[in-house]
Amino acid sequence: MTTVDLTKDSNEKHSVMAGEQTKLQNRVDPWGKFHVTPERGAWMGNRGILHDDQKQIVLHWQNYGWVTCSLECGDTHRDELFAEGNYSELFFLDEATAFAAGHRPCAACRYQRYKDFKAAWVAANVDRVSTDNPPILKVDQALQQDRYIQGGEKKTYDAVLETLPAGTIFELNGSAFLVWSGRFYRWSFSGYTHHKGKQAPTSTVRVLTPESVVRMFAAGFVPQVHVSAYR
Repeated sequence: MTTVDLTKDSNEKHSVMAGEQTKLQNRVDPWGKFHVTPERGAWMGNRGILHDDQKQIVLHWQNYGWVTCSLECGDTHRDELFAEGNYSELFFLDEATAFAAGHRPCAACRYQRYKDFKAAWVAANVDRVSTDNPPILKVDQALQQDRYIQGGEKKTYDAVLETLPAGTIFELNGSAFLVWSGRFYRWSFSGYTHHKGKQAPTSTVRVLTPESVVRMFAAGFVPQVHVSAYR
């Protein structure tokens, strides 16, 4: 697996972060919930316009196309986040977190990753689509079925721990954990810490990553993870 460190200070490195208000509720956890925290992470994303004119989150999503974008996002330069009439900019620790929250790569600013994702997702979920090259809307609709249930709560499922592939995030005793390199790492907005507690490989856990994405990981697709998981 290739180490990719995309977590350096994005105020200096990425123009899309210029003028960012640090108190916005736009940091996303593996449950897909929004928080206020200074850690920004490796990726930006959106689900449509979720904020009001007071920059408060009032919707959980506006469309099914939940995407994960490059922080630079092409030539886009924003002096203000959560601007009126603009989509609500969300931020993720890493790609594993974004996938767990229900997001997939953007077709505009991450075109090659988007193509790789779509091909891998379709190949791993042939029972969910009727063609080997479905419109991305069909994939987004399937992801929506996997990530949320009526009422806005996150959809999860139970699985045996030892069956989960690298990149999957699961919940244990109220905390989120990443499966990586045969180990488990406790998730936080600032990175991962190795979980030294004993957990039986045959125990059942609550999986946060959408089931169709877990299938994709099991078939060989590897998400980018924060460098702390390699230490």
